[in-house]
Amino acid sequence: MSQTLSVNCTALTFTALRNVPLVRSGDDLAAIILDACEESKETLCDGDILLLAQKIVSKAEGMTVNLADVIPTETAIRLAKESNKDPRLVEVILGESNEVVRHREGAIIVENHHGMVLANAGIDASNVEQEGGETVLLLPNDPDLSCAQLRNEIKKRSGKEVGVVINDSLGRAFRNGTAGAALGVAGVPALVDLSGETDLFNRPLRVTQVAIADELAAAASLLMGQASEGRPIILLKGFVCDAQNGTAKDLVRHRKHDLFRDIKQ
Repeated sequence: MSQTLSVNCTALTFTALRNVPLVRSGDDLAAIILDACEESKETLCDGDILLLAQKIVSKAEGMTVNLADVIPTETAIRLAKESNKDPRLVEVILGESNEVVRHREGAIIVENHHGMVLANAGIDASNVEQEGGETVLLLPNDPDLSCAQLRNEIKKRSGKEVGVVINDSLGRAFRNGTAGAALGVAGVPALVDLSGETDLFNRPLRVTQVAIADELAAAASLLMGQASEGRPIILLKGFVCDAQNGTAKDLVRHRKHDLFRDIKQ
């Protein structure tokens, strides 16, 4: 179903909130966000969007695994040999995956439980406090739900209707490097189908879809950084769009439309 997309703004303001503490399991993310807004002298307004690094959401939700506690199966051991990875890590990757799409030495590409195709099911150890060098961090169990719950909690405490996006840096199959992508979305348009709209010369658009949430996530990634920057919360002001709100599930291509994997019925 096509939608009319009108982005009614000519300038956006992305601000990295200051003095965000290291997040640990059980921490109150809503309180951390509101405190960071105060520290940054930023006032939340209706329509603002909060873009959060995936890692702080996963940490708050306790999505860590100590590899010392993992016993790899024969399947994991075999795949670990072929990919030159720790068998325990491979076991965790398999536990978070629907299928292994491709693998080679140094790389395991899977479809995870959210339907996203990505390396290592999104599991890694960067910017994760270690217990003997054995701790890895998983993606949230349900990123869309995490966004919705956080959005509701912020509304309760601040009275403001904001959007929430969980952002992660993902590789692309035919492009080098990573780019920000939306893992979870609430209160923000995610995917807008412009089929049937016309261009400047009145030609109809046939297959144009805009991944709005991914575009916002990619912009926020520039401020978040990838290493030791410590800027996991970005506040976006000025984005006004008349498209319907969506979820990150809208951004996952259905298997029947996938031209690059063998479709097994």
